[in-house]
Amino acid sequence: MPFYHSLGNIPPKRHTIFKKPDGTLYYEQVFGTIGFDGMSTNLYHHQRPTQVKEIKGSHKVAPQIAIENNIKSYQLHGFNIIPEKDYLLSRKNILINSDVRIILSAPQQSTSEYFYKNADADELIFVHRGVGKFRSHLGNLDFKYGDYILIPRGTIYKLDFETTDNRLFIVESRRPIYTPKKYRNWFGQLLEHSPFCERDFRAPYELESNDEKGDFLIKVKKQDEIFDMIYATHPFDVVGYDGYNFPYAFSIHDFEPITGRIHQPPPVHQTFETDAFVICSFVPRLYDYHPDSIPAPYNHSNIDSDEVLYYVDGDFMSRNDIEAGHISLHPAGIPHGPHPGAVERSIGKTKTDELAVMVDTFKPLMLTKEAIEIADEDYYKSWLDS
Repeated sequence: MPFYHSLGNIPPKRHTIFKKPDGTLYYEQVFGTIGFDGMSTNLYHHQRPTQVKEIKGSHKVAPQIAIENNIKSYQLHGFNIIPEKDYLLSRKNILINSDVRIILSAPQQSTSEYFYKNADADELIFVHRGVGKFRSHLGNLDFKYGDYILIPRGTIYKLDFETTDNRLFIVESRRPIYTPKKYRNWFGQLLEHSPFCERDFRAPYELESNDEKGDFLIKVKKQDEIFDMIYATHPFDVVGYDGYNFPYAFSIHDFEPITGRIHQPPPVHQTFETDAFVICSFVPRLYDYHPDSIPAPYNHSNIDSDEVLYYVDGDFMSRNDIEAGHISLHPAGIPHGPHPGAVERSIGKTKTDELAVMVDTFKPLMLTKEAIEIADEDYYKSWLDS
């Protein structure tokens, strides 16, 4: 997110002497992206952040592909993913390609025994159920139902839950995730017609700044393998930082919908983007106000992208037999649209209370073994007239 944030104590100038009260030095780290060309943050540590004591081992976490080349529309029952106590074990890859992984997670407990770092990908966690605190070496954020948590790659973090019934929809991206360019001016400021503004984004508000030595386990994900790395100092030992590269939260309830006289296309719901996919937020809104408008979406062809819709809550007017936690996959190459009867039902309606997250990918998605286990195999026939 291109806005500046400072937290804790920092020196007046980068790359200069910054002393602790006892006269010894704090240790500076540049936490950046795209080499030295992307967004970055300068952090100041109690201890050197480079002290690896041991690499205990690793295990593979590559997803098992069930369908590599898919032309079939699917409905997946996301809440059929079985909850697990451990956060990392609970993460189930559902739909993947070389750019993105769509993951369902139902962790029952906080990450108390280890820290986690994804070295390959940004992570966008949508909180469908659950309340707690996101803790990281860049500071802490509170989260609740409806929050997106954007976690830049390389962030060391934990999730502390106050609840046991937790449901997360996670998008893991090999490309950096940004707010849409069309909503920003050339300085990066969000424009007046944007459906959100900087005030809606919650930056980390507290640092833990632990000055501890010992054995600290960080589970690092790199190329479909998780490495157990033991560090000699506490990962959350940052006393201050400033820059543009840090985790933040945004509530889907703060997305201000763009409406019109006739049905608006999906790009008006866009919330995040990469050069490989976009993410949209469908929120409660007024319907179109042309006297002859049809509120239901028109049939449209997915020629260039796979469309994934994660249903969160509310009444989904364009679909029959949809419940919270369901996921629809409409693959590239075929048209899709409202279910039979949906167009007629929509005429005269003035508003919708639906809440959903959409991911449109520019490369085809493969279905994993976990996806097939929760799939409705006959969904593709649901447009037939009865």
